[in-house]
Amino acid sequence: MEYKVVEVLSKKDLRRFIRFPLDLYRDCKQYVPALNSDQVKSLTKVSTLSYCKRRMWMVLDGDRVVGRICAMINPRYNALYDKKRIRFGWFDTIDDLAVARLLIGTAEAWAKEEGMTEIHGPLYYNTFGKQGMLVEGFENVPPFNCLYNYPYYNTLLEQLGFGKECDWVQYKMPADKGVPEKAVRISKLLMERYKLREGSIEDLKKDPAMVRKFFEVYNESFASAVYNYVPLTEEEIDEEAASMVPFLSDKCSSIIFDEEGDLVAFGISFPSISRALQRAKGRMFPLGWLYLLLAMRDFTTLDLMVNGAVPKWQNKGVSAVYHCILADKAKLYGSKWGISNPQIESNSAVNIWNSYDHEPFMRRRCYIKTID
Repeated sequence: MEYKVVEVLSKKDLRRFIRFPLDLYRDCKQYVPALNSDQVKSLTKVSTLSYCKRRMWMVLDGDRVVGRICAMINPRYNALYDKKRIRFGWFDTIDDLAVARLLIGTAEAWAKEEGMTEIHGPLYYNTFGKQGMLVEGFENVPPFNCLYNYPYYNTLLEQLGFGKECDWVQYKMPADKGVPEKAVRISKLLMERYKLREGSIEDLKKDPAMVRKFFEVYNESFASAVYNYVPLTEEEIDEEAASMVPFLSDKCSSIIFDEEGDLVAFGISFPSISRALQRAKGRMFPLGWLYLLLAMRDFTTLDLMVNGAVPKWQNKGVSAVYHCILADKAKLYGSKWGISNPQIESNSAVNIWNSYDHEPFMRRRCYIKTID
């Protein structure tokens, strides 16, 4: 069998590149497809491309797509961490080592041309996109912002010489059990001592200055705490704010301020839209928008997206404050389950879930290898 590598340059090829997983995972009950329109934006229009390089390829068997890959170089990451790395994402393939070798080999050839010495992934341009190949939890449906892949992907990469760079872990927790009494005591103590208060998400949405402050604090909070984190640029902040803030709700998120009105901490969650995206099959129309609208009103399962504290408030137990508030909201709005966002296994913050009933949900991995 003779395969052919084709670079994705035309709009027609881009459509085929985007839709290939819909065929590959047609019979998979766990796979959650992204909206086609979101994929077009991510691959062609995001501001990150103003400083990142990227190229895309497909492997064809005759006229049939059997694999795809996007290779990216983020110079800000390489400068920040003193690396010469290329990253790969949008990696999908049939169960054939020859196809995987062509995809990775093509990316590596470009990497050599650009002076890179290592390749790692699956990753996004920056820290905000989907990343980490699934290695455990294949029976579960992932949150909308997480990758899903067949188990054989890991075998193929290992056969190509990749090894583990890092793992992210996710947990599933009952959302209607409340928080431990210790957390309640800590929350009450901190709120009284420092005159903390919960702010309004709806007010935040109407205040562009506060939205920007939120993302600036996010940048500052995660710069030293998140592995491989690359701070967002001003343009990236604007894009993330425009895509995320309109969907925030006081019903499942919380922001905490001190008595001077400065942001202290935040816990951001979204109703799960994974099943809605499965029904939409990549399309917003004719009915995709309706599935998503209904899902955003169903708080049964919550995706715990982002939580953190301003650096000066870190390690002071302030997470107990928004955990207590969110637990009360979960009971009020009928939430049953919470799915944590991927957290690097080496980050001590992941230990917070040990205070709650929890079970392993998914484990995902970033692979790395030296380019020969």
